[in-house]
Amino acid sequence: MNFHINWALVAPIIAIQAILVIIALIDLSKTEKTNGPKWMWVLIILFLEVLGPISYFIIGRKQS
Repeated sequence: MNFHINWALVAPIIAIQAILVIIALIDLSKTEKTNGPKWMWVLIILFLEVLGPISYFIIGRKQS
C-alpha cells in the first residue's frame, strides 16, 4: 500500500494546531489561577491535540 499525503491540505492544519498549543502554553504560563493544577493543563494542552488548547481556553482559565 502506497499512501500519498496531500501536504497542501495537511500543512495548514498542523500549523494551526501548533499555533494553538503555543498560544495556550504562553497564556497558561502568564495566568496565576486556573481551574485545576497547571501541570494538568500542560498535559491536556500537549496531548489532546486540538481539543486540549480549546478546552483550556473554555474551561481552564479562571474568570476574574
